[in-house]
Amino acid sequence: MKELREELAGCGDHVPYTSLRDWARSRLEWPDAPVPAAAGPSVRAVVGWITRHPDTLTEEEPTGLKAVLDACPELDQTHNLVHDFAQILARRSGADLPDSISAARTSRLPGFTGFAHGLTTDLEAVIAGVNVHWSSGGTEGAVNRVKKIKRQLYGRAGFELLRKMILLQ
Repeated sequence: MKELREELAGCGDHVPYTSLRDWARSRLEWPDAPVPAAAGPSVRAVVGWITRHPDTLTEEEPTGLKAVLDACPELDQTHNLVHDFAQILARRSGADLPDSISAARTSRLPGFTGFAHGLTTDLEAVIAGVNVHWSSGGTEGAVNRVKKIKRQLYGRAGFELLRKMILLQ
């Protein structure tokens, strides 16, 4: 390879050694090289399969999901935890939440243990949020609108103008 680089340099082409090495490797067939595995589904596709409702999957996706879950027990466990949590939210059954949280903690899967810990910091509020059918979305929207108007007028208007702007919109 050194001779090839020197020959190219003699012709006026200054090729970096790394580029020449990569070019040569791409054209060689290594007898001991492992055969690359068949490309499977993307991470984004698998996450979509796990997080979507099973009824919304296309005809081919359940077989792909089953193959991935069979190949990786951690993903199978993740799928079960996500499915159980989704059922709790869909049924609004906050009483089942502590069991789901303990299952997430004992799984020792990255992300789930922290999520479970965050839910237990104020478990009563989380259970109430799951059980109650109303939300404070309207109030939060009004507060955000007032904050936006206040930011727009920052330093240029007093309370009276801010009051008029809020009441006019």
